[in-house]
Amino acid sequence: MSTYVYGITAGTHPSLPEGMGGVGDPPRPVRILREGELAAVVSDAPEGLRPKRKELLAHQNVLAETGAAACVLPMRFGSVAPDDDSVTSVLAERADHYAERLRALDGKVEYNIKATHIEDAVLHRVMSENPELRALAESNRQAGGGSYEQRLQLGEMVAAAVQAQEVQDAADLRQALETEGYTMSAGPESTGWLANVSLLVDRDSAEKFLAAVQRFRDSHPHLDVRANGPLPPYSFVEPGPSQPAGTTTAGDGAETGSG
Repeated sequence: MSTYVYGITAGTHPSLPEGMGGVGDPPRPVRILREGELAAVVSDAPEGLRPKRKELLAHQNVLAETGAAACVLPMRFGSVAPDDDSVTSVLAERADHYAERLRALDGKVEYNIKATHIEDAVLHRVMSENPELRALAESNRQAGGGSYEQRLQLGEMVAAAVQAQEVQDAADLRQALETEGYTMSAGPESTGWLANVSLLVDRDSAEKFLAAVQRFRDSHPHLDVRANGPLPPYSFVEPGPSQPAGTTTAGDGAETGSG
């Protein structure tokens, strides 16, 4: 039977709560596979697993329980290996890498930050900062709305100004958080967000981090800035996909950590 992998932790990790269930219906019992100084938190992989809310929460709950006792390298939702032996083989082959990552991520959590424009506020901002736009808008107003060509010209200029503001705001956000000294990982680009970044934060300094985010919000009132966390450090397990070699990902690549 295939093996579902939740995360990787130290071989000295305390046992999980008795009878703990993971993904699947009914929930598959969670167990620990140990190999040398490492361990993998796993269960049997259910057939036809899909990224439904119940399953995503089950995956997240296993990681939360595991991470409460010791550092865990979280795997993306749907990480499945052919069998237990495949998992322990990967632990043996990549022992040095996973041990280094466990040391580096001990005591740290991930926050995901997404930002988008508040439409009315950003339009007011670009108009107030661009005399040419204001002049054209006023000219059109005095002409009863202006000709089709004039309205089209104004619309294109406004769209270009908003796009330029998006680029500037994304750069401002990255600079503000990098200045605070946080390690950053860029998330995938997605429609509707001008910025999607994950930050590695010391668990004990989460309030300081959130205060820095709030300062950025206060200085950029035309932005909707959302912070999701604390999360397991999905984006910092390794430079590539956050799953062991030899696993596949079910559920169209869904994950629980990107918010």
